[in-house]
Amino acid sequence: MAHEQQQEDTDFERLEVQGIIGFNGSFQGSFNVHPDKQHLVYSIGSTLVIEEIQSRKQCFLHGHHSDIACITISKSGRFIASGQITHMGFKADIIVWDFESRQEYARFVLHKVKIQGLAFSPNEKFLVSLGGQDDGSVVIWSLAKKEAICGSPAQSKSAGNTRCLAYAHNSDYLFVTAGENNIRVWELDVENRKIRPTEVGTGQTKRIITCLALTSDDRTLFCGTTTGDVLGINMESRLFQSIGPEKEKFSLGVTALALLETGDFLIGAGNGMVQIMRASEQTTQHHTVRRQQQKLDSGVSSLSLRGKGHEFYASTEKSQIYKFNLADFSHTLVNTCHSSAINDIAFPFGTSDLFATCSYEDIRVWHTPTQKELLRITVPNMTCYAIDFLRDGSGIVSGWDDSKIRVFFPETGRLMYTINEAHKKGVTAITATSDCGRIISGGGEGQVRVWRVQERVAKSGQKTFVTELEEAMKEHANAVSCIRVSKDNTQCVSASADGSCIVWDLKTFHRKQIMFSKTLFRCVCFEPEECQVITSGTDRKISYWELYDGTLVRELDGSRSGSVNGMDISLDGQYFVTAGDDKIVKVWRYAQGDVTHVGLGHSSPIMRAKICPNNRLIVTVSDDGGIFVWKFPF
Repeated sequence: MAHEQQQEDTDFERLEVQGIIGFNGSFQGSFNVHPDKQHLVYSIGSTLVIEEIQSRKQCFLHGHHSDIACITISKSGRFIASGQITHMGFKADIIVWDFESRQEYARFVLHKVKIQGLAFSPNEKFLVSLGGQDDGSVVIWSLAKKEAICGSPAQSKSAGNTRCLAYAHNSDYLFVTAGENNIRVWELDVENRKIRPTEVGTGQTKRIITCLALTSDDRTLFCGTTTGDVLGINMESRLFQSIGPEKEKFSLGVTALALLETGDFLIGAGNGMVQIMRASEQTTQHHTVRRQQQKLDSGVSSLSLRGKGHEFYASTEKSQIYKFNLADFSHTLVNTCHSSAINDIAFPFGTSDLFATCSYEDIRVWHTPTQKELLRITVPNMTCYAIDFLRDGSGIVSGWDDSKIRVFFPETGRLMYTINEAHKKGVTAITATSDCGRIISGGGEGQVRVWRVQERVAKSGQKTFVTELEEAMKEHANAVSCIRVSKDNTQCVSASADGSCIVWDLKTFHRKQIMFSKTLFRCVCFEPEECQVITSGTDRKISYWELYDGTLVRELDGSRSGSVNGMDISLDGQYFVTAGDDKIVKVWRYAQGDVTHVGLGHSSPIMRAKICPNNRLIVTVSDDGGIFVWKFPF
């Protein structure tokens, strides 16, 4: 059904993606530097992104129908392989991409549920793939014939799950897998279509291995463990030879390894530590050089060398990407984004160069042309549900799940003032009047409240803000999902999950009009002349309502699967945009009620959509923390 819908939606003209702000750093090896040293390769949801390092120009490869779970690049850089994670009972695809043409070269489908690891042979003859815990098999694929050669269970029945995989540097017929209390060296026999494993015994040392790195001569294999130490395995004798560091282990385990030409290696740890470690030949211990280390904001998910390793990149689980200089270990943050669902998006009045997004623990302000983060406001362990800019640009108004309304200075991110106990079950919707004198908020319990804000200047010249509750309007029986104010500040409309949409008089604080529908309303917009409002929600219908008598005048099918979560009307009222759980962005003509363009690219439900004030761009935000910037077609 979803595939049919996708097929039908491609009949429309496509929206052009201007850029994506986002990166999925949750899996190991999620970020790679291409061997040409000019491109970065990473994923956001089901989209593979190739980005030029200098110009930051992005190219998007679409082919997966669910989230990418592993990425690898061949030695010469000719091929990129990506594997996905699906749901129980479904097959997981592996796609091999041709880097030059940016096209799909081959698609391999055998594994179930998840692709755990991928590796190319050094001469690009073969690709080896490792299935996840529901699959548990290793398969060798021929890249020339585009078919499977052979496969085998990845571990013996007594061993735990196999977690990682590495190919030899000098042989197309040798690779290694490792995981929970198992290390196997595999030899490929192409003529007989067999792979034969040799178990590596580690004696009394029991470890869960998370990452692997082979020396350039293939003589030694290093294995990072959840215990925070590194095992050394002699590849010629297939015997365990060393373990270290003995005393100061890496907190939360070793999560990434990268070997340098000097024989030293880089280690990334689960606590965010990036460090150089010297492998001393004479002793069984690894000596760690203490001065060359840096602590990042969260667990390291991948380390990728650029060229010989004079520069390298480290990515973290919280979707930050850092560039390191190996000589002095200095680092800069080159890419950042939300790592959890984005709940709302707002543009300041009259400017399209900035926008703000909010998520778990933070609000971020972005520069639209460069897609760079300009400001981050962090409130630990709290979720921000809704944001808005004050009309004069003097503050960012935000509603949080701890029932507080917080207003911040947009230049510094400092707290301007807080309204405590604003709503019982969290502040779920918020907006401000155009005179900046009132804030209107909606809560999880269904109330719409109007707050009067007054600025007072003390004799010392210090400004203080006094807030008072002007009125609480209690008619909704469930959470308020969206509030919009009219241009003249005399009325506002609130949409709720109780199936009602109410127009309120902001002078008398009484209900002017009410609209009912069998839906949980998610979004509402005033049409620019303010004679009508349009709503949408879980019933997938887009409804036009007359404001003066509350009658339903038109109903359109907004989506075939899943609710419509975000909607915005252009300033001239000719077009509007919708987006939702079907992951498709649609541009509609308001008067005709038909779709003109669709945007495909998101791989998670879209939470909100906004047209920027100059009508040049559309910005959509999704459940996986991705921000897509699209060209507005008109």
